[in-house]
Amino acid sequence: MNSTSHDSRMPDLPVWARWQSGALLLAIHAQPGARRTRVVGIHGERLKIALHAPPVDGKANEELLSFIAETLALRRNMLRLTAGLASREKTVAIECEEITSGQLSALLARAASVQPR
Repeated sequence: MNSTSHDSRMPDLPVWARWQSGALLLAIHAQPGARRTRVVGIHGERLKIALHAPPVDGKANEELLSFIAETLALRRNMLRLTAGLASREKTVAIECEEITSGQLSALLARAASVQPR
């Protein structure tokens, strides 16, 4: 999910995030059924997030979106799953014109604090 253009809204996005048509896309590797919901680290070119919810009836997908919204202090309705409904490899779109580096820093800090997988 590398973007070749440098975006002034977020000059140093990680490999798992990119801007496209007014939305910030996050490439996620989900791990449902974990002990607790948390950012685990980097998995290839995706941010790996462990989810406490099981992969049943969309529970893990909903927990993923709620976790990201809470972590970034956004309204839940600003996020939607655009790819990977029934897969561990997911793409989450944050519908907004701009997210500041401060808003994304919590998720980035959690990802940077753990070793790549």
